Amino acid sequence: MIQLFQRLIRWFSTPQSSPTIHKRNFVNVQIDAIGVGLANAAAPFLPVFLAREGASNLEVSLLTTMPAVTGLLLSIPIGRLLQRQRDIVPWFSGSRLLYLTSYALTGLAIWLVPKDSLIFTILLVWALVTIPQTALSISFSVVMNAVAGPVGRFELMSRRWSILGLTTSITVMAVGWTLDRLAYPLNYQIVFLGLSIGGLISYYFSSHLTLEKVTPPAEIRARSIRESVQNYLSLISSQKAFVSFVAKRLVYNTGAILSVPLLPLYFVREVKASDSWIATITTAQTAILILGYFFWTRQSRSKGARKVLLWTTFGLSLYPLAVALTHQVGLIAIFAGVAGIFQAGLNLVFFDELMKTVPPEYSATFISFSQSLEYIPSILAPLLASFLASWIGLGAGLLISAAFRLIGFLLFFFEKQSPASARA
Repeated sequence: MIQLFQRLIRWFSTPQSSPTIHKRNFVNVQIDAIGVGLANAAAPFLPVFLAREGASNLEVSLLTTMPAVTGLLLSIPIGRLLQRQRDIVPWFSGSRLLYLTSYALTGLAIWLVPKDSLIFTILLVWALVTIPQTALSISFSVVMNAVAGPVGRFELMSRRWSILGLTTSITVMAVGWTLDRLAYPLNYQIVFLGLSIGGLISYYFSSHLTLEKVTPPAEIRARSIRESVQNYLSLISSQKAFVSFVAKRLVYNTGAILSVPLLPLYFVREVKASDSWIATITTAQTAILILGYFFWTRQSRSKGARKVLLWTTFGLSLYPLAVALTHQVGLIAIFAGVAGIFQAGLNLVFFDELMKTVPPEYSATFISFSQSLEYIPSILAPLLASFLASWIGLGAGLLISAAFRLIGFLLFFFEKQSPASARA
């Protein structure tokens, strides 16, 4: 037992196969994940709460659409701003704090705002927080890549996401138990306010990350806005591998994003799942991530990243298809658990494959461009989901989500590979 505990502490606090990772940064990243996991346990219940309050399909979809609109408009300007920073850590930790504080504001709104204005107020809170959310999505990849170094991404992120998944899964189960035993809407108020403490934990430890100060690359002076845009696009297009990867990922993620507003609506309206069952489904998907990260990290070493990419994109394509074919909540929980295994690998390989194609000196610039592309389906897919839910039903909408994912998988599958990249 003592040896097991010692191994657990060493696993948590010490990089095993990536000596370039600073130990203190490694620990701070893991504890930051605990804070994020606590706060994120409230995330699956936000659209559920809005649905129970009588929010329309469109209003629920806005939770996904609003950050996408802000991201599409501001990702590139924010990316250029971050590119000029010698130390990006304060931007990362500050953005995280502002974003997670929105859960506390949601809890306060349930308490203070009249019922007829509650849905509008909550959506307004989440509309305002989209600005720090956009900065967070860019700075996260830059910071994690800087902490991990070129060979430590799988190890760092598998540890981080394992801890985050474990924290979230345990907390989600506690949330489901709490929601079923306290009066509505006091139960949701307590959950949103209580879990926001995770934001403070995350801020403290993420703000103590220590990264080497960087010298921002010299900017090419342009005589006009048109020339500035041309210089920017020339820089992006010069990296062919980057352009190819983000284009294929765009197609795949369109299907993934399409299912985001459909799944909670399907659980509530079609399956008639209770809050406890919704918590069980979420826990099944997040808890299994921990095993999935270990499994796919080993597979990447023995089989190569490309096979991990193909296996995970195909496996996750089947999840919305399987859910759409049943109303048995127990089966859905099983499907969610299987999907969680593939989701773990997809998280790792998408991050690793993206960062392989990004020039280190232009990390913020390329990541912000990648994010801006991702926000296009994040805007259109939820609106399409709302339309599909009203026109052909929630189950049929999930089938279309599966079709988009399968097309994305086929694009990766038929991608031409050089002998060197095939072995990577």
